[in-house]
Amino acid sequence: MLNLTKPLPPMRTSENDLSDIHVLGDETEAGAICADGRDLPAWLAASPRCKLLQQHRIIHAGIMVAKPPFEVLRRDQSGTFFLACFAGRGSILADGDRHEVTAGSACLLPPHTVNALRVGDSPSWSFAWVRYLEPRGTAPVATVNSPSRGDFDPAPLRAAIEGLGAELATGADSPAVQQLWVDLIQSYVLRFAAPIHGDDRVRRAWERVEADLGAKWSLDGIAAVSSMSAENFRKLCWKAIGRSPMKHLTFLRMRRATELFSTTEEKVETVARSLGYENPYAFSNTFLKWIGVRPSEFRDKEIGPR
Repeated sequence: MLNLTKPLPPMRTSENDLSDIHVLGDETEAGAICADGRDLPAWLAASPRCKLLQQHRIIHAGIMVAKPPFEVLRRDQSGTFFLACFAGRGSILADGDRHEVTAGSACLLPPHTVNALRVGDSPSWSFAWVRYLEPRGTAPVATVNSPSRGDFDPAPLRAAIEGLGAELATGADSPAVQQLWVDLIQSYVLRFAAPIHGDDRVRRAWERVEADLGAKWSLDGIAAVSSMSAENFRKLCWKAIGRSPMKHLTFLRMRRATELFSTTEEKVETVARSLGYENPYAFSNTFLKWIGVRPSEFRDKEIGPR
């Protein structure tokens, strides 16, 4: 079983800068397994290592029992973050808004966006997590058709993480056994991120939208691509992805915007128009809400001031 300890609570940084925030609280307990020392907060530095996690681009996975005033914020997380709750409740920041995550549910936060977790007024929040490292240009675990939130049985994932921790604790050099646990962890994440059951009409509709994000899409227009009524498409979209259709359209546009700001020198106005925004100010406000910084700040952080 994974050994849960009380990590040293780091100091909170100012919310007026672009720094990350880690407030663990004196009563929070956590245990993790890390692939190596890359992209780790200080409180995970002493965690046991398993290099086999790198095969799936996992940089750490663990179990946490978070208690107030627990709060973590990553302004630009470098990979997909998966969280499965098995007790209590807390909240995540996704799609520009706060959403509660309770026992028997999970969330999948895509890379290169704001990742924010908070206990709030709950006595505790217990969850398993898996964190990936996905450089820009690589295919992330969270795809266009992955759900952002939904029902999920956390018990198998929790058992797999604890099983890997127990195997490492034995001190036995047994890569074959470790590989089994690592593959199980990955398979449980993929069970949520790439569900087998779904409506191909929804998938095809979003693939069509993603190919032309600058079009003036409406709910009726997207539903028409799927040959469904707007209401039926909306319901199936919620079931498959965990977002309303127009929220998912914004998600796709903001994800494309971060790619363009990272790889091109296009002006904000040009990027805005290419993604269907006639008003650059409205685009900038939407980008701020979803990504956490304005486009100019994001570009300066990615490739330096011009």
